[in-house]
Amino acid sequence: MADKSDNYESVLGGATQNVASFENSRKTPLMRLQGTLHHTPSLVPLIVLVGAILIFTGWLGPRFLPQMSLVFQQIQIVGILALAQSLIILTAGIDLSVGAIAVFCSVIMGQATFRYGLPPAVALMVGFAVGTGLGAVSGWLVSRVKIPPFIATLGMWQIVLAANYIYSRNETIRARDIREEAPVLQWLGNTPNEQLVVWIEGLRGITYERIRPNVTDQFWLDLIWQTKITYGVLLLIAMAFVLSYMLRATAWGRHVYAVGDDPEAAQLAGVNVNRTLMSVYMLSGFICAVAGWIMIGRIGSVSPSASTGVVGNIQSITAVVIGGISLFGGRGSIWGAFFGALIVGVFELGLRMAGANAQWTYLIIGFLIIGAVAVDQWIRKVSN
Repeated sequence: MADKSDNYESVLGGATQNVASFENSRKTPLMRLQGTLHHTPSLVPLIVLVGAILIFTGWLGPRFLPQMSLVFQQIQIVGILALAQSLIILTAGIDLSVGAIAVFCSVIMGQATFRYGLPPAVALMVGFAVGTGLGAVSGWLVSRVKIPPFIATLGMWQIVLAANYIYSRNETIRARDIREEAPVLQWLGNTPNEQLVVWIEGLRGITYERIRPNVTDQFWLDLIWQTKITYGVLLLIAMAFVLSYMLRATAWGRHVYAVGDDPEAAQLAGVNVNRTLMSVYMLSGFICAVAGWIMIGRIGSVSPSASTGVVGNIQSITAVVIGGISLFGGRGSIWGAFFGALIVGVFELGLRMAGANAQWTYLIIGFLIIGAVAVDQWIRKVSN
């Protein structure tokens, strides 16, 4: 007879047969909303954007909606800078030099054409290379030298801003000269809708002595003519789609989120943190150079004293924060930054059309920034 001390199964005789189970607590509507916003951060700015449009449409009447194309034109530079800023903030960093890099790259494009006689297309490539290089310098300082992003990009902002004035000799290249000798630099400021209408009317043999009127007997062509969407706006939307796909559906995008969420854990998981940071800052610099090209098309001239060099940094951060991208990194989406830029543009246009004091815009945007950060803190508390 076997010793009972060796019969290990006998001790299970009086054990319960129930398996482990978790409490099935029902989630309240507020908890479900919190979870939804946690999984879709861009939903908050989208709701705010739609609400703002509805409020101003009800306040100002039907004359507000047709002006939405102006909002897109006004935010195209800030929107591009917000895309660049989003990549940096997703890695738990911040870039105070995006506006200065954009202006400097626009100056490089103009000077390469008019001072050195390079073809405009080559001048654009030079500008893109300079922007990417400046981003690489910031990325090296952050990833290799381990300087905090705030300090590294603050220094780069001052350096690039000073280099901008020194290199350009504070000279402005006039819009007329660019239009006559290097129209490619202004190409993003052209409106494809007007070119399409002119082409269609040309096929029909319709011509006008001077400028085409906004209202004719052709309803659909008049509607297209009044849309006023530039190539710069289309490029902004296209880049938002591309970056959104890269962050959502590629290994590089997952690495960006991982580095922003916890760089040490990402390193242990096999992510090359330094390489990821370098790629993010270089891509951000390239996008800033694209913003410089859009700036030439929007303004028409090349000016080293463009206000974007000073205020573009704050404007881009504002759009990103309102867009629901967490300043702690690792959470948010490109579309959130896009919607954030649109929110600022809608409030600026709506209050201007209402005849309100411009300071009300800053007041409301200030409340939106604080509210966006508060909502982000609330969303981060969700437990799944």
